[in-house]
Amino acid sequence: MTNQKVDVVAHLHAKAGKESELRKVLESFVAPTRQEEGCIRYDLFVDLDHPNKFTFIEEWASRDALNKHGQSSHIQEGRKHFPELLGEPAWVQVAVRIL
Repeated sequence: MTNQKVDVVAHLHAKAGKESELRKVLESFVAPTRQEEGCIRYDLFVDLDHPNKFTFIEEWASRDALNKHGQSSHIQEGRKHFPELLGEPAWVQVAVRIL
């Protein structure tokens, strides 16, 4: 199953007052990630009614490509800031399309 295309939905919630800082870190992920081998889609959204809630919607050519992404230097560097910026643990769903 490691060569099957996977989709990811990742939700991240900023601590109160840390919205712009978290947004800056998350935005820094986008350009380098879109250049990664196996990245099909990598889009960042902010909730219109709750500006502290961010969502990534991602498509990857394989689970292996997704795993490599998680180990990339820009992701590892950005994650170092999460303890001070996230109001709760990130919620990440990795799925495969069935229909």
